[in-house]
Amino acid sequence: MVRLLIGVTDKVWFDQLSASVPHDEVNFWQPSGMTQFRALQPGELFLFKLHAPNNFIVGGGIFGHASIAPLSLAWEAFGLKNGVSSRSEMRARIASYRRDPIALDDKQDPVIGCRILTQPFFWPRERSPALASA
Repeated sequence: MVRLLIGVTDKVWFDQLSASVPHDEVNFWQPSGMTQFRALQPGELFLFKLHAPNNFIVGGGIFGHASIAPLSLAWEAFGLKNGVSSRSEMRARIASYRRDPIALDDKQDPVIGCRILTQPFFWPRERSPALASA
């Protein structure tokens, strides 16, 4: 049986990546980096939707690999495929999501969760299925 997962992302990540397609892969990163991702096996479908109130599935990709890595390595490996325009922007977003100003310090190398999606696709809002509120 093939599984799929719907991950929640923000509009900035989506807008950055969808404006610069095509990509061979993207990093759907998690700011905390505290737990290993085991929800999918390689080859299964990973969809992403925007945070409320934009409760829409806006794309996805084929799950390839998950790891925990320091910011420096994630930026080196994926650059703009992290859905940000610079390493400093990525650092600021990590700090914001963690509510941790220490992550803003350039001497720190915060660890994040990386979910590598191959063959990513992005849907314009008019093609995106809305999710019913629970």
